[in-house]
Amino acid sequence: MDTLTIRKPDDWHLHFRDGFMLQETVPATSRCFSRAIVMPNLIPPVTTGSLAESYRQRIEAAIPKGSAFTPLMTIYLTDDTSPAIIADASKAGVVAAKLYPAGATTNSASAVHNLDQMQPVFEAMAHHGMLLLIHGEVTDPDIDIFDREKVFIERRLIGIVERNPSLKIVLEHITTAEAAQFVLGASDRVAATVTPQHLLYNRNDLLVGGIRPHNYCLPVLKRNTHQLALREAVAKGTPKIFLGTDSAPHERGKKESACGCAGCYSAWSALELYAQIFEDLGALDYLEGFASEHGPRFYGLELNQEKVKLVRESWHVPTEITLPDQNKIVPFYAGMEVRWKVQEV
Repeated sequence: MDTLTIRKPDDWHLHFRDGFMLQETVPATSRCFSRAIVMPNLIPPVTTGSLAESYRQRIEAAIPKGSAFTPLMTIYLTDDTSPAIIADASKAGVVAAKLYPAGATTNSASAVHNLDQMQPVFEAMAHHGMLLLIHGEVTDPDIDIFDREKVFIERRLIGIVERNPSLKIVLEHITTAEAAQFVLGASDRVAATVTPQHLLYNRNDLLVGGIRPHNYCLPVLKRNTHQLALREAVAKGTPKIFLGTDSAPHERGKKESACGCAGCYSAWSALELYAQIFEDLGALDYLEGFASEHGPRFYGLELNQEKVKLVRESWHVPTEITLPDQNKIVPFYAGMEVRWKVQEV
């Protein structure tokens, strides 16, 4: 097979950032994705419907002329989020709220410290049909970083799911066999996204031969046994796991520092890399469902009618990208060969 035509996909988890960065990130995503769930962890975070609407307008201003792209907005949960805030956000068209345990990842310091106090908010979300998107890690200092997702599921997620049977929940960017097992065994109101880096790489790709900061993301890459479990899960064509790149740009200097930022910027190659992964798994027939169908069905949205054509064409991901302010980004898979390329939308 030398060509592959699928329904135009959506990205159900990404970071656009803000300001001048939008001139880079929005065109990169809109080249082949029709919609995207936009993360709200800006500085300051997007915590209300009005802030989400303002951010939406800034994103839309950066969409290239002639591109058909729709940002799907989210808000950032804090200890001060109330049912009234949820109601107002729903009226403003916000489709989901993001739960970051405080300190779990980039720009999460002002997020939720006490999950037990969030139950009225979760009930309001279910009432308004708003999805709960979860960064599923505990932040307890005594828990090993490689175990934080597993412990979150055991200590937190099981309870959230049990107490909120009508709330749709997405466990984002899953990284472990335990996460895949939990999602596959949960009700049809629980789903997950998975990134290209967690399907392609394991922690050897972060640490062997020296620390590789551009492969550092949170949740962190895990053992190859977990990578294999994720690959096995998507290769089955399950509708409970769908595309979410977690594409997250950082300037090169902020990645290559004494305390480097977490995140992999994959927007320019993600769809092609997913195609490569599914081909390696002998599961290309399941790519369209994963990329273009399972996500909108879970969110209750119409499927895209446009098509995307990929061709078998060898190319190399750029070693760096120059931002509008002349700073540089090193993209995910920088300098490496990819077998598939988007030819036509």
